Amino acid sequence: MKNYLSIAVVFLALVSCKQNAETTDTKTETPTETITDYAKETLDVSTTVYPENITKVFNAHGSIDKWNKLGAVVFEIEKPDGNEKTTTALKSRKSLIETKDYTLGYNGKYAWLDERKEKALSSPPKFYYNLMFYFYAMPFVLGDDGITYENVAPLTFEGKTYPGIKISYEKGVGESPDDEYILYYDQDTNKMAWLGYTVTYFSKEKSTEYSFIRYTDWQTVNGFVLPKTLEWYKADGFKIGEKRNAMNFVNVSVLKTAPNDSFFEKTENGVVSE
Repeated sequence: MKNYLSIAVVFLALVSCKQNAETTDTKTETPTETITDYAKETLDVSTTVYPENITKVFNAHGSIDKWNKLGAVVFEIEKPDGNEKTTTALKSRKSLIETKDYTLGYNGKYAWLDERKEKALSSPPKFYYNLMFYFYAMPFVLGDDGITYENVAPLTFEGKTYPGIKISYEKGVGESPDDEYILYYDQDTNKMAWLGYTVTYFSKEKSTEYSFIRYTDWQTVNGFVLPKTLEWYKADGFKIGEKRNAMNFVNVSVLKTAPNDSFFEKTENGVVSE
């Protein structure tokens, strides 16, 4: 069901709008079917599948078993000149990002870009199409296949200590299997608090330099505790410095059924990313 994390420090000011995959001037509507108390269904938690500590984190956010029953997630990132809207099918990881200046999609085979303004997207489409989804879908994307878990030294910030779980990937998994991530969680609530990550997408070489995101605020959507605000921080090794910037997420919904495949197909003016 998965494509795997390939993330880096990219913070673009984007906005929201889409052309229909069949006619260039018609907006494609995102399905509006949501789940009524879907996450409240009684399901067995697979505690034997994951280590106990990360299972506690999954449960604090609504349970990975319940998350895996969902079809799609939709969210918007607030931007000064208009929101950026992302729709992702959770099993196939097909994706659609809508802004006023471009539409970016991934149909399960290739990424494509439909720009209405020259150089509206400064990142490679294959890199950006799932970037913000993976930041947003934490901690649940850390339950993907091919992952190994390891307890690591805790992170200390403003006098509070956060236990760490290191996530790495089996060889050949995803486009950047050498990426590594560390989930730090609040031991009082078991909610995710920080994400440390390395980047290998561009260099294709293993890195020991971590970047850090603080998960500062949460919102509950149909029983799932999902991010409301993410903050990026400067760091010197594992010593956290000053805040660099923040992103707010609004208009979030979870869908029991993913959009039809046609929703993610290339628009008439779209160009396939190499």
